[in-house]
This record gives sequence, C-alpha cells and structure tokens, in this order.
Amino acid sequence: MPRSRHALTATATALVLSVSSVGCADSVASPVTLRLVAADYTVTGRSDSTERYWADLIAAFEDKHPQIKVEVDVVSWDDVDRKVTQMVNAGESPDMAQIGTYSTFAEQGLLYSADELLSIPVYANFLPPLVTVGKQKGVQYGMPFAASTRVLFYNKKLFAEAGIGGPPTTWDELRDTAEKLRSRTDVAYPMAVPLGPEEAQIETMLWTLGGGGGYTAPTGSYTINSQENIDSLNWVKQNLVKAGLTGPVPPGQLNRKGAYEAFLRGEVGMVNGFPTLLQTAKEAGIEVGKAPVPSRDGEITPVPAVADWIMAFKRNGHRKELGTFLDFLFSDKNVREFAVRNNLLPVTGSVTEDMELDHRHRDLKEFLNALPGSELPPFGKTSWAAVSDSIKRNIGGSMAPGGSPAGSLDRIAGDAEEAEAASLR
Repeated sequence: MPRSRHALTATATALVLSVSSVGCADSVASPVTLRLVAADYTVTGRSDSTERYWADLIAAFEDKHPQIKVEVDVVSWDDVDRKVTQMVNAGESPDMAQIGTYSTFAEQGLLYSADELLSIPVYANFLPPLVTVGKQKGVQYGMPFAASTRVLFYNKKLFAEAGIGGPPTTWDELRDTAEKLRSRTDVAYPMAVPLGPEEAQIETMLWTLGGGGGYTAPTGSYTINSQENIDSLNWVKQNLVKAGLTGPVPPGQLNRKGAYEAFLRGEVGMVNGFPTLLQTAKEAGIEVGKAPVPSRDGEITPVPAVADWIMAFKRNGHRKELGTFLDFLFSDKNVREFAVRNNLLPVTGSVTEDMELDHRHRDLKEFLNALPGSELPPFGKTSWAAVSDSIKRNIGGSMAPGGSPAGSLDRIAGDAEEAEAASLR
C-alpha cells in the first residue's frame, strides 16, 4: 500500500532535522588538538627552517581539516629523544614524536601500528629497506620520516692548493692526504672526525663498517667489541688523532654540527657527511667534492644509512585524527618538500622515483646509489636506544690521551648486554 503524502513529508522532515543536527554538531564541536614533538634539522648555526616547514605544513593541513589542530614543539637533536622519553615516563606522552628511535615505546605497547593509522596507498609507499627496520616482531610501528646515507666530502680548493689529484679510497691514502693538507695548506682540520655526543653512533659505525666490522652480526646479535671494531678505532686513534690530523677540537668534543660549521668556513679538508651539508656548503661558496667513504683496503663496504622516525602514541586516543594527519604528512608533495628543503633522501617509493628522474636533484645521485647497499643501525631492537646512548657517552673518550678503544667498546658492549637482558624480562 502506498504511503500517504503526510507520512512522506514527516519522514523527509525528520531526515532533514537529523542531517542538520549532525552538521550543527560538527560545526560547533571543539577541535581535537594533536601534539607533536619533532627534531630540529638545522645543520649549522641558528635557523628556523624546521619550524617553518612544520608551520607551513600544519597551516595547509588545518585549512583542509579545521576540526583537527596540530601543535608542534621543535627540539634539538641533542635533547629530543631524551625529552620524549621523559614525557612518556611522566605519563605525558605527546600524540606524535618525530625522533631517532621508536623500539622502546613499541615494546612497551605504547604505539599505534602503522596499519592502524595509514591508508593503504600511503602504507604501501614506504621504501622497503626502511619498512624492514621500522618493524618490531613483524609489525611496523616506526614510520620513516627522513633518510640519508654518507659519503666523503672534501674541499676541492684545499685539495688543489695541496696538489692532491683526487679523493682517497683506502685508509692509508686518507692518512697521506690529510698529512698533505696539513703541511701544504695549514688547514685546521685535515680530516674532521666528530665523535662528540650529537651523532657519535653514526661516525663510529662508519669506521667499524669500513674495517670489516659493525654493530651486529647477520643473526642480529651485537658484535660491538669485536676485534675488527677494536682494530678500526685503534687505527683512527694512532693514524689520525695522535698524528694531529683531526683538528684543534678533540674528536670526543667535536659534534657533527661543529665539524660541518668548520667545513663551511673552509677549515676542513675532509669530513664524512650527509646530503644536507652539500646544500649549505654550496650556499657558503665551498666547492665540494664527493666520493665513496674510504675503507681499510679500498674494498666496497657498506656505509651507514640513517632513518629518523615518526610514531603515534595511543595514550590520548585520536586514532582517526592521527591517521588523517599522517596521510597528509606522507603525501608526495610534503615528502618531497621536506627532502628538498633539507637535501635529504625521500622515504617513499613514488617521490624517490620522481627525484631520481629530476635533473635538479642530480647532486643526490651518490646518496641514492649508496642506499641499496647501505646498513642501518638496529632500530628495531628494543635495546638500541640504550646502546646508542652508551656509544654517545663513551666512544669519544677512547680517542683522548689515556683512553682505550677496546675499553670503551667493552663498556658499550656491557651496556648492550644489560639492555638486551632488560628487553627480555
């Protein structure tokens, strides 16, 4: 039997009221505020480039999603991991953190997994090597935010003045090159070796890999105080540090930022660097040469790749809003924008392919080529945060008078053993 006109009108009116009520609720509901703690990617000096990146991105996001507000706190790399840990321990975890490690928080069950947050196209677009180290027990919690590899940077002007034809490929050639730079140009830092706490874990990894060692075995177990690693650091101390070839600031007190600032002043002959330094050096008028990082015997050995992570904490909820923001963050436009602004490598397949084909980014070729054969620190190990911190605290002292590479590596290995045991409890 057909319904009466009055019944249809009443039904339609109810539907209109229902839709209007929902729309009204959306329009007056309080916005959800997401709080993000992020690392400062400034390479040298004082800059607000990281703040401006986030400010621009958040303004564009909030314009599209007015019911989601995002507040960001940009913290230096010296302090950001520690700050987030302190916030978590105090029961005040942020909604998101963009820092150097995720594994401890994942082990504690504090994080959303990536597949709980991201749409399928975004989730499937990360570079596979980064996805692998972003997983713990087969589940991805760390979403790669930035990536880089290392090459040897050298000052072409200083090389020419010293009569040096090309970059070294072996450690002995590197020592001889550094001696020529010191004797013929009186350069302050023939070979800068930053083993200060800012990023000592990566500089150390460069030398251990170049000597046939590394932090872990293929099985995943730590090999920190292996004979190969001891021999590599002994070589650095005997041939570079004691020979006065590493500059006026002791390696244990020289941070990456200080070494890069000296490079931009034309005071450094050689330094192991990542892509951002290339951009700032060009802006400073330094004619930069790039070459593969030398190894002990000139053989091709892995170099470290570094990935920084963004993660989302479950404490405050807001899973849907977090997913909306992270999908926006990992759009091609924003991934490319961050990579270009900081001269870092993109973390997604689509942007990587795009930048490889773009002649404007040809300076990144060496870094992109190094990525497939590179080695990443064991980010997925719960113990890695403690081990990385121990390296930062201990390795610089091994280069000081009276210091011992073997002794420092033994202390770090002990800390690694304790951290591994704690992760199994």
